[in-house]
Amino acid sequence: MKKQILALSLLLAVSLACNTTPVLNRETTPIDTGINADEWALVPAGKFYYGLHSKDSVIDYDYEMMVTHVTNHQYVTFLKEALSEGKLEIKSDSVYGFFPGEPFHGFRHEDEINAGLYLCMPLNVPGNHISYHNNEFTIDPGFENHPVVMVSWFGAWWYAKFYGYRLPNEAEWTKAARGTDERAYPWGDEIDDKVVNYTHSTKSLRPVLGTEVVRTTPVGLYNGKKYKELQTRDNSSPYGIYDMAGNAWQWVADDYPRLHYKYMRGGSFSNYAHFVTNWARNSAHPEYCSFNLGFRCIRDVKAPTNNLVESDDSLTGEDLNR
Repeated sequence: MKKQILALSLLLAVSLACNTTPVLNRETTPIDTGINADEWALVPAGKFYYGLHSKDSVIDYDYEMMVTHVTNHQYVTFLKEALSEGKLEIKSDSVYGFFPGEPFHGFRHEDEINAGLYLCMPLNVPGNHISYHNNEFTIDPGFENHPVVMVSWFGAWWYAKFYGYRLPNEAEWTKAARGTDERAYPWGDEIDDKVVNYTHSTKSLRPVLGTEVVRTTPVGLYNGKKYKELQTRDNSSPYGIYDMAGNAWQWVADDYPRLHYKYMRGGSFSNYAHFVTNWARNSAHPEYCSFNLGFRCIRDVKAPTNNLVESDDSLTGEDLNR
């Protein structure tokens, strides 16, 4: 199985593009998965294997990660609070927030990210289940506990900053998804439509969601429960974190020299098996928004001494797929 997965890695550079097909359904069957989106899971300090070729790595501090993606309900709550405090603003049917900028290295093709207002989320557009009319936010019926999507990296950064959290870096994300062994997926080495929302899950999810078009699913849906004819298997990581593969891509924090693009992990409902592995990644401009892209946050248990301590060379943005 692992050899097959490794062989597919050759497709990574040309195949990891975000799907931009608009969402057609504006309503779905409400489902209570029993998973609390407000819970956090402890990821303890220690060794783990990083990347496609399982590079020996260590994180020397404990941290906590959200058990699920940030949901539409959670993000609407944030938008209301942040707007009322003047932290964000709405103009031209989009949410904007101030970002202090990033170091610019002057490399070819690198864009300069200066201090200024940046897009957090476009409103009232296909693909977004959050609408804004007459100064009120509404969520499409049944999508309250689905992952928030159509949120840019700046929109994810602002959510984390507002509540005193942060986005995980790629190393933190990997350890939370993989634990301490070399598994390909957060739950193990085998994949099917009973354990993850990915491209082959459409047929089994249609009767569950009551829609012809299948996109996101409620967070934590794959937890061992049965929904109509779909008997799910638990897809949580070794630390009890759900949907670290599939459903929606997840923005991560890393700012690599020479690059202005931001990375994302986990794959989505529109991806095949290789692209929901623990090592697969994608990237886009930080103002990029897509109907298959969301995020989750982490928070520090105590101040870290180093972001990452390794057994050999320091990791770079290129190391993941080596």
